[in-house]
Amino acid sequence: MSGSDNPYSGSYGGQMSGSMSFGSQPQQAAPAASASGPAAHIKDTTTAAFPKDVLEESRRQPVLVDFWAPWCGPCKQLAPALEKVVNEGQGRVKLVKLNIDDHPSIPGQLGIQSIPAVIAFVDGRPVDGFMGAVPESQIRQFIDKIAGPPGADQAAEIEAALEEANGLLQAGDVQNAAQLFGAVLQADPENAKAAAGMMECLIALGETERAQQMLASLPEELSSAAPVQAVALKLQQIEEARKLGDPMALEQQLAQNPDDHAARLNLAKIRNVEGKRDEAADHLLTIMRKDRTFDDDGARRQLVQFFETWGPKDPATVTARRRLSSILFS
Repeated sequence: MSGSDNPYSGSYGGQMSGSMSFGSQPQQAAPAASASGPAAHIKDTTTAAFPKDVLEESRRQPVLVDFWAPWCGPCKQLAPALEKVVNEGQGRVKLVKLNIDDHPSIPGQLGIQSIPAVIAFVDGRPVDGFMGAVPESQIRQFIDKIAGPPGADQAAEIEAALEEANGLLQAGDVQNAAQLFGAVLQADPENAKAAAGMMECLIALGETERAQQMLASLPEELSSAAPVQAVALKLQQIEEARKLGDPMALEQQLAQNPDDHAARLNLAKIRNVEGKRDEAADHLLTIMRKDRTFDDDGARRQLVQFFETWGPKDPATVTARRRLSSILFS
C-alpha cells in the first residue's frame, strides 16, 4: 500500500497524526555531506577528539572512520558514495572523517599506509575495514556486515513503539497513543496492530463512525488480520449495544426480577461497551450459575466473545476465565 492510498494517512490523521523515524526505513537519500560539512551521522574528528568520537561512540553503535587527505583523488571519489550510504542508513552506523595530513599519529598507530582507508570500530576496537574507492554496493555490503541487515532495527523499534502506544491507550492518553500508532503506519502501512490501535483510539474518542470507515477502507489482507478482527467485533458489539435500551431501565427490571436473564444479558453487553468489563462478566457468570440452558448457553458464548475483544492478557479476561472454569468444572 503506497502512502498516497493509505486510508489512515490523511483523513484519519488530523489531530491524531504522528511522525517518527524507524531504523533503516527507506527514505529519499539525504544529500551527501562534504568532508568538512556537518551531517546527522557524519562528523570530522581530530587526534584529541578521537577517543570520544570513535572509541566511546562505538560502544553505542558501529563507527566507520574514513582516513583521507585533501590531495587524494580516490578519497574524493569515495567520499560522496560513503556519505550517501551512511546517511541512507539513518543511524545504523556513524561516519567519522580524519584528515591524516593534519592528524597523522592515529593512522600511524593503526598502520594505515594507503588511503582512502575505512576502518569500522565496535565496542572501542577496530573490527574490519576496506581500502580504495569502492562502489556503493560494496559499501552497503560492508555496513550490513558490521551493523546487521537493514530492517532488524526498524522492526524492533516498531514493536517498542506499539508497546508504548498500547500502554498510553490503556492509561487514557489517547492523543499520544494515536500519534504513535500513526507513526508506525507511516513506516509500515500494512501493520495490523497499528491499524487496530488507531481504530481503538477512534473508538475511545467516541468516533465509532470514523473507526467503521477506516475498517471498511482497509485491504482484505489487513482487515482479516486477528488484531483488526478483534476491533471489528468490538464495533459490532457497540452497534448492538446501542439498540438494547436504557441501562437504568434494565437495572430496574433486574431489581424487580433478578432472574430476568434476557435483561441481564443485554445489560452485560451495554456494560461491556462502556468499558465496565468486570461488571459485564459478572452479569454473564450470574446467568450461567442460575441457568446454563438460557439462550442455548448464550451467556457463556457471549463471555467468550468478550474474551476475544478484551484479549487473553486483560485482567478482566484472566479473572472471568478463572471464574468461568470454576462454574464449568465444579
